[in-house]
Amino acid sequence: MIELENMYQCLGISPQVFNFGKKIETSLKERFEAIDARAEYNQMKVLKAMQENRVSDIHFAATTGYGYNDLGRDTLEQVYASVFHSESALVRPQLISGTHALHIALSGNLRPGDELLSPAGKPYDTLEEVIGIRDSVGSLKEYGVIYRQVDLLPDGTFDYENIRKAISQKTKLVTIQRSKGYDTRPTFSVKQIGELIAFVKNIKPDVICMVDNCYGEFVETIEPSDVGADMTVGSLIKNPGGGLAPIGGYIAGRKDCVDRASYRLSAPGLGKEVGASLGLNQSLFQGLFLAPTVVAGALKGAIFAANVYERLGFFVVPDSREERHDIIQAVSFGKPEALIAFCQGIQAAAPVDSFVSPEPWDMPGYDAPVIMAAGAFVQGSSIELSADGPLKPPYAAYFQGGLTWYHAKLGILMSLQKLMEEKIVTL
Repeated sequence: MIELENMYQCLGISPQVFNFGKKIETSLKERFEAIDARAEYNQMKVLKAMQENRVSDIHFAATTGYGYNDLGRDTLEQVYASVFHSESALVRPQLISGTHALHIALSGNLRPGDELLSPAGKPYDTLEEVIGIRDSVGSLKEYGVIYRQVDLLPDGTFDYENIRKAISQKTKLVTIQRSKGYDTRPTFSVKQIGELIAFVKNIKPDVICMVDNCYGEFVETIEPSDVGADMTVGSLIKNPGGGLAPIGGYIAGRKDCVDRASYRLSAPGLGKEVGASLGLNQSLFQGLFLAPTVVAGALKGAIFAANVYERLGFFVVPDSREERHDIIQAVSFGKPEALIAFCQGIQAAAPVDSFVSPEPWDMPGYDAPVIMAAGAFVQGSSIELSADGPLKPPYAAYFQGGLTWYHAKLGILMSLQKLMEEKIVTL
């Protein structure tokens, strides 16, 4: 243990911070064991899907150009459909982000005059321009799609009474954001999402229910597709890519919904038949295989962060004792200098660009300057150790990722070290 403490000191962690973290880690033994048990279940689920679909090294071969007859791509999509217990899946490197995958799913399944309803309040910032909440060229609003939302109740739960009132004959698609985005509301459990879907379907059975599953995959033993979601959408540079996927997104769900999305991604009449895999199949298969274990490490880091910062008196969501439904940990600092110091600590713990000091900047798609810490192997990969937050009240940092628990732990200790050095906290 002395050797380990000395190694942390070599990385810039003082004995005071190391010992503070050690006490908290010791108190989390039972919770970490429960995370490992869920990871084991999910690992077997992924393995079963790969075996059932007879994955072979022939599926790792690259295709170029149109990508016709890409056996690896098609098998990967069958594996995703099996993992998510859905009829079909679209899993492509041409889906460049979670926002892009959501845009394709929405624009593929909505037509002029249709109504899009969000019963979970305002969606994540980058979707505002996709929808047209903030005017943008090419938004759904420009194509005649109507948008309505029902805000959450003060306790962060669904306002069922007003959701019932909001559903009309024009309501074609209901979008449910599982994770909190840049908000300090609770993340929804799969059970809560299932209850909402059942409620909506009881009112209008033909409505399409889509779940933004970003940051939630493999946190529980079931996914939104297991509780009635017609489309479950996410990014491969988050949980399901396992840190190996260099790009990509997925849409899993009803065959007709997925097909319509594929026609928007490629072209009408082409759909899923085209789209070269460009030699990425092996990384996408292997990343999915590793994802349950990687997500477990990220979850441990999130729980560790909640316990550290709650102990220091900061408001954290989820709190240190709550069940987890995604990998994100929000910490409200109340002042910009604390948010900046936190993110600089996360950056200093990175394997890539640890020498860089992040600063807030005006990122496309956001309504306030954003600071981002992400010394990642894959640009923008938030299953890797990362943290970000908008420079506006409550000046909350959103911490996530860590390809291993040990790296996530170092990131949190380094963030605390930076806050101590700036005399924002004392131990």
